[in-house]
Amino acid sequence: MNAPTGRRASSDPIRPSAFPPARLTLRPPTFPPGPVSGAWWPRSDDLAAELPALIEAFDRSWGRVTRMAAHRSAWPQAPCDLPVAGHTVRAAWFTSGFDPHAIRLFAYGVGRRDLLVVPPGTGTATAMRLMTAAADPALLLTASALLQDAGGNRPAGDT
Repeated sequence: MNAPTGRRASSDPIRPSAFPPARLTLRPPTFPPGPVSGAWWPRSDDLAAELPALIEAFDRSWGRVTRMAAHRSAWPQAPCDLPVAGHTVRAAWFTSGFDPHAIRLFAYGVGRRDLLVVPPGTGTATAMRLMTAAADPALLLTASALLQDAGGNRPAGDT
């Protein structure tokens, strides 16, 4: 009898190479975490399609992500289990007490990371400013505060 490997069968449709890389920026690891540890800019509001690339980035560099949490209003669908390459991420959905512009990732035995979720339709210039600000160790703003600040400083023509 063979011991389980924790890997899925080769017929699994979820393959890391099938996804474009996650648009992600993180605070330097030497700094203590602030309200957010960085930012993620998904390409759409389809969490099931977007999450595998994000999880792949964290699985390689930080540890296997086993759970995530988000505000229910942030995503059109709220599945409890999200298949990603090699495993399933369990989701918790909140309707209050959780920043609607953040996602929280948990890696067993490693800890958690809270990320600003840059809305998918955000213009490139604004998204880059938000991602830079979220990774800046000197800024101690929540995800919602970062978005509010960027909204007030948006140049004309940038969406």
